[in-house]
Amino acid sequence: MRYFFRDLVSFASHRRTSRQRLNLRWLISFLLVSCGLSWALVMGWVVPSLAQSTPATPAAPAARSTSSFTLPKPPTTQPTVAAGNPGQYVLEFNRSPVVGNRFRLEGIYDEARLRFTRPQSWKPKTIKLLLRYRHSGALYATRSNLTVLINGTSVGSIPLNKPQGKIGEIVFPVPLNLVQDYNELVIAALQNNSPTCTQDPFDPSLWTEVLPDSKLLFDFEPQPIALNFNRYPYPVFDNLSLEANAVAYLLPKSLDEAWLTATTRLQTELGRFANFRAMDTRLVEAIDQVEPNERLILVGTPASQPAIGSLDLPLAMAGDQLLDGRQQPLPADVGVLMLASDPAQKVPVLIASGNGAEGVAKAVQFLVQAQDRKIGTGQVIFVDQVTPVESPPAREWRGYLPEANSFQLKDLSTFDNQPMQDVIVRGSHAPALEFDFRALPDDEFLPGSTMTLRYSYGPQINPLTSLVEVLLDGVAVGGARLTEVGGEQHKSLKLDLPADRIRPNSKIQVNFLLDPRERRSCSRVTDQQLWGTIHTDTQFNLQRQTTARLPDLKLLQTGFPFATPQDLSNTTIVLPNNPSKSDLQVMLQIGERLGRLSKSDSIQMSVYRSNKLPEDQRSAHHLIAIGTEAQFPFPEVMKDGGFAIQKDKTRQWQQSRIQVLPDNQGMVKQIISPWNRDRVLLALSGQTETGLNQVRDFLAQDPLFFQLQGDTVLISANQANASPYNANDYSLEFLQQTAPRPVKTNSSMNQVWQQIQRSWYFLAPAIVIAALTLYGIIQLFLRRLTPPQGQ
Repeated sequence: MRYFFRDLVSFASHRRTSRQRLNLRWLISFLLVSCGLSWALVMGWVVPSLAQSTPATPAAPAARSTSSFTLPKPPTTQPTVAAGNPGQYVLEFNRSPVVGNRFRLEGIYDEARLRFTRPQSWKPKTIKLLLRYRHSGALYATRSNLTVLINGTSVGSIPLNKPQGKIGEIVFPVPLNLVQDYNELVIAALQNNSPTCTQDPFDPSLWTEVLPDSKLLFDFEPQPIALNFNRYPYPVFDNLSLEANAVAYLLPKSLDEAWLTATTRLQTELGRFANFRAMDTRLVEAIDQVEPNERLILVGTPASQPAIGSLDLPLAMAGDQLLDGRQQPLPADVGVLMLASDPAQKVPVLIASGNGAEGVAKAVQFLVQAQDRKIGTGQVIFVDQVTPVESPPAREWRGYLPEANSFQLKDLSTFDNQPMQDVIVRGSHAPALEFDFRALPDDEFLPGSTMTLRYSYGPQINPLTSLVEVLLDGVAVGGARLTEVGGEQHKSLKLDLPADRIRPNSKIQVNFLLDPRERRSCSRVTDQQLWGTIHTDTQFNLQRQTTARLPDLKLLQTGFPFATPQDLSNTTIVLPNNPSKSDLQVMLQIGERLGRLSKSDSIQMSVYRSNKLPEDQRSAHHLIAIGTEAQFPFPEVMKDGGFAIQKDKTRQWQQSRIQVLPDNQGMVKQIISPWNRDRVLLALSGQTETGLNQVRDFLAQDPLFFQLQGDTVLISANQANASPYNANDYSLEFLQQTAPRPVKTNSSMNQVWQQIQRSWYFLAPAIVIAALTLYGIIQLFLRRLTPPQGQ
């Protein structure tokens, strides 16, 4: 550095030798090129890597509340809800979608599986399995039988000896000690059509069918329900229930944004608990309207929910104030969660309350934040402080592909949210390993995406007929023969993944087709020594870019764009100034649906009436507007070209206009937000309350919701008590009013990093060219500044 500054001083004073000038030129050029190389390397590789791998810094905890209060004395006995009357429950096989019209068992040996749960409030007295079946008349009775197993233990076996077309019926008693919370029923069939041996294991005459009216019969005795938060969401939501969980919300005296937001967030979290399970939700105006099979939820202060005072509470009340242990009113910023029962002692009641709106919000937020909820116990929880949870990155979706373009199989999750492990399969007809390969909704894949499968297999295979294959959504993308008789360890197979086939609901199957070197008589395969392993260091390298084209209701099947980020913090629901009961039911239903489609540690969605909607949320958030045409929060949406419903039962599609009577259809319509071209507005509307009810049913029923497409859908039920599983009960009309346009779903800086990552192989030539260009400019500049020789 000393010589560097000396040369600079000499250059500035024009007193320098030719050697100094040469050294200075090379020194400056070297520094500039080095700086350019360092900047390119750091910004091109290090910074994006840190952006992907460094966890977000958690938000600093909020300042502790200065509220002070005294806890009341705990109850001396465990509070419970009285048990109901003993009864019988019939679980028919046809309620399971895997059964359909029948279980069909084919070949020499085949199995069918059915899973069921045991509700948490049941104590079984007797359990019986009524099995109805029929089988092929070609079966040889003494060498064909049907065996039933519960959780791996046999409960009975019968010979397949019925005449052709005759239906058999048998009752198996099930030992009570075999039944657990989660249970698996296996029906195994051994089928032979010869007294010695069956020549062809794929003979079509080898079949048995278990009829769909087979059933499990439970005689049970209900147990008292403990009112304790240590098993939450039970008793509000039972994830082991055999029926749809039923929830009723008590309407407050008057609606405000605090109640609307808190109730919707709580319902959204219940939707996450429900996941794939059915749930029924309704609103009631009085406690006595609640049915015995429902769970009642009260949200609000005692002033807005006077019914709180009529319940048997573990806290004292004075007027419309909750009191602490010293009989003083609780501070307004302290939330209170309580479990109680209705006056008849038959229905559990969840109360999220406090003496102020801030306390109520804290109580609900505690329940919707997964990490906070884990520490809850007892009948009463006082929520003094709730740690703020930072919103996850917009493209961090649990259960979907990682945001990094290069990852391994162990970075993906199983169906129960556990990291993938090495999987070994055995036998010549072993089932394929299947795992989710769900693309993010705004992913657009480019050619060049690859999968490097790493696998092992054992000895004793037939190398002429054994192979491993990889399928994407049931379509083979590649495979390889297993050529070594002695087996191989950690073999690699590189495959190209088709860019146009990776979707948000994609699955990959890895299948070993193993054939033994030797066969025994009658073509029976000896296959227990055959095995194959899929290793978790299987590598994926994807080429993709972020592109979302909206409006597109098909993307709503994944929750996109409202579930970006997954805590729903960029989503606002807007209701009419005076929302009706139907408006509120649609609000709860869309909240539940978004809960089923998203996963995060918190929920930050907001709900406003149209006259209370903040301007910043109108312009910066994705909006979901609910209401009939007469009360719709944004009337301008109905004039936005395409399909629109207007006054006097008028309908308009482009330049066509008609009037209909009556108009009981519901409408779901998505447009680009008029206030922000990078946001969308979803309209849930109809001309009448009946139309809104059709929208609610559409959002609630999976067979209807997952048909979404286009940007507008018209929904109508063709009869009362319509079933979503019957194609003739509902009519759906899909329209596309505008061509989808690209919408920015990622920050500009993240897009730059992605572009650099995708173009890393151009960086080295670009750096060399830039360095040479800089060197030439500097040389020219120094020549012009250097005086002629001798001056």
